[in-house]
Amino acid sequence: MRRFITPVIIAVLVSATAPANATGEIESLITDHDRARLAAFDATKAEAVNEARIGGAAEDIETLNEILARDPVSFDGFDLTGDWQCRTIKVGGLASLVVYSWFKCRVSDDGAGWRLEKLSGSQRTTGRFFTESDTALTYLGSFYIAGEEAPAYGSGPDSDQVGRAFRSGDERWRIEFPAPRYESKLDILEFRR
Repeated sequence: MRRFITPVIIAVLVSATAPANATGEIESLITDHDRARLAAFDATKAEAVNEARIGGAAEDIETLNEILARDPVSFDGFDLTGDWQCRTIKVGGLASLVVYSWFKCRVSDDGAGWRLEKLSGSQRTTGRFFTESDTALTYLGSFYIAGEEAPAYGSGPDSDQVGRAFRSGDERWRIEFPAPRYESKLDILEFRR
């Protein structure tokens, strides 16, 4: 008996294995507020970095400059999954520049793509990545406090997060969050193996 694969079955199989692209699934998920934050990404980042360089401590400015000087490289063929050390850098806003200590993060593949969980520290995030370009991913996530249940993305501006992820090598990458809800004008979540 011959079996035929219908176009519908092929479409389902392809969509189940394809990465979530910025022009695809993300468009049905991203909130208008987060779409606006991404649209203003470059201007927000420039303002925040300028404030940090004017008012930050010399050692913290050196750390920020070193992170921002790393050229983005392709995510093609790179596997984000695994355990990472991660730290937050708060840029601009209430305190000009704050570089926090390293915490624990994990990236897993849930079958729909990469999923991030910040596992330690009081301020947490969990969310998913979507392909924006060869050298940038879009992150949609939820902010929450340790001990609380993470709200679903889309629950509102108090918890919704949006950012762009940039890879700078085999051992380092980062997410830049424009106009986060609390404390700063730009948050950078930096990762290292």
